[in-house]
Amino acid sequence: QVQLVESGGGLVQPGGSLRLSCAHSGSIFSINHMGWDRQAPGKERELVATISSGGSTNYADSVKGRFTISRDYAKNTVHLQMNSLKPEDTAVYYCNAYLQSFPGSSWTRYWGQGTQVTVSS
Repeated sequence: QVQLVESGGGLVQPGGSLRLSCAHSGSIFSINHMGWDRQAPGKERELVATISSGGSTNYADSVKGRFTISRDYAKNTVHLQMNSLKPEDTAVYYCNAYLQSFPGSSWTRYWGQGTQVTVSS
């Protein structure tokens, strides 16, 4: 089994910052990439940021220059540093990982349970 556990969400004022973390554990042989998605009420889930095994990053246009994704390989954790937060960033943020559990097994995407981020004054 694979577990992804997010933390770090909460309530923050516009212009503030939050740092989300996602710890992964379990049967993981190889990770192709990890990322963060978000879903706001009444809206479809959207990609926020991804980071490849080689460290290449990709961001949604709406968060470029404000959010930074990073990985701590020693602690099996991926982070999302969110600065200059706006009310439209309010959503449930989900960590995900595209990985192989064992050598030769199929590549599968796993999701965390999500963490709420609310940006409001």
